[in-house]
Amino acid sequence: MSTARAEPVAVEPAGLSEKQTRILEYLRANADDRTYFKSRLIADELGLSAKEVGANMGAVADAAADVDVEKWGYSSGTTWMVTT
Repeated sequence: MSTARAEPVAVEPAGLSEKQTRILEYLRANADDRTYFKSRLIADELGLSAKEVGANMGAVADAAADVDVEKWGYSSGTTWMVTT
C-alpha cells in the first residue's frame, strides 16, 4: 500500500470559456499577494477589456472551488475581493 498523498486539485466545470479560465488562473496566481483586484487592471494583464472581465467574473466566481470572489466596489471601475 502506498502512503503518498495526492495534493487536492481544483477542478472547474468543463463549461468555462478560455477567457474565464485565464481570469481564474490569474486570480489564483495573485490571490496570495493581493486581496483586491480592479477589473481594468486584470484586463490590462490579460489583454481583455474591463467589460469582458466583469461579464465573465460571475461564471469564474461560481466555478472556483478554491477562491472566493465578491464584487466589492465601484469607484473608478469595479473592484473584486478575492480570498483563498
